[in-house]
Amino acid sequence: MNDTTSRGIDETATQSQRIQLVLLSGVSGSGKSIALNALEDAGYYCVDNLPPQLVDQLLAVATESGHTHLGIAMDVRSADSLGLLPALARRLRQRCDLHFIYLDSTTDMLVQRFSETRRAHPLTARGLAPVAPDQPLPFSAPSLIEAIELERELLAPVASLGLHIDTSGLRPAQLRSWVRQAVGVGASRLTLLFESFAFKRGVALDADYVFDVRMLPNPHYDPSLRGLTGRDAPVADYLRSQPAVMRMLDDITGFLQHWLPAMAEDQRSYVVVAVGCTGGQHRSVFLAEQLGKHFAAEYSVLVRHRELDAADSVGTAARQPGGA
Repeated sequence: MNDTTSRGIDETATQSQRIQLVLLSGVSGSGKSIALNALEDAGYYCVDNLPPQLVDQLLAVATESGHTHLGIAMDVRSADSLGLLPALARRLRQRCDLHFIYLDSTTDMLVQRFSETRRAHPLTARGLAPVAPDQPLPFSAPSLIEAIELERELLAPVASLGLHIDTSGLRPAQLRSWVRQAVGVGASRLTLLFESFAFKRGVALDADYVFDVRMLPNPHYDPSLRGLTGRDAPVADYLRSQPAVMRMLDDITGFLQHWLPAMAEDQRSYVVVAVGCTGGQHRSVFLAEQLGKHFAAEYSVLVRHRELDAADSVGTAARQPGGA
């Protein structure tokens, strides 16, 4: 378990009796089970597939039992009542420190995962897809892709309630780490998440804002810097010496400083700012790190590096007994 997360649970339990509540949702095959297990490993009492109507009852039982950290997964299996979730979330924030995490993935990746696990999509058995868009009845069992797209429509009212995580290229260890990081920050103010990524691996689906920095000078072409990352001092020094890089940093900073107060007033919980370069190793990493440092004094800040974190998760698995 993440040391920071474990300390946070102990400190919160002693400082406040407010329930630390994580609501988890997302499309089938996006990794909700992995995320829920990560919360359970971090000390949360977790319940899967709980209808929104039963959340208040669960909170009452948890309070009586002394549970201070709860994780609840809700998905399309409760499709008939998901429309209640936005109002429920607003009400829960008055009595709980609430985090809402929504998991998503590309359709191609979801199809691949269902193919590998040989599990049926929950909507295929229920026959919820219409034969034609203009014919609500009769219903027929949808194909997998139809079921996935229908599920996105059914989950649309809840997809924007909190932190949106694209799990398309994430390994399980990476997703577990990101979830623990997300619930380790305070829920009382706007949280900024700065993410670096590589355009060659696809744009981050979970981003509220995407900044393309591929036009900036690239340390990759310096043999002495190629094997380093934007977190290493030689690369950072090189990029700081480039006027275009610093101008880009100033432009992104100015944009966010102007608009973030309005987002906070609009009751936004998370804003994900993605910075992309070609390989996700130098320029985007450096800028995400600098942005995180700049805004940390005023907001709760998380910084993650999609490509570097993926490499780290592979290395961790390899070092563990039985790791691939």
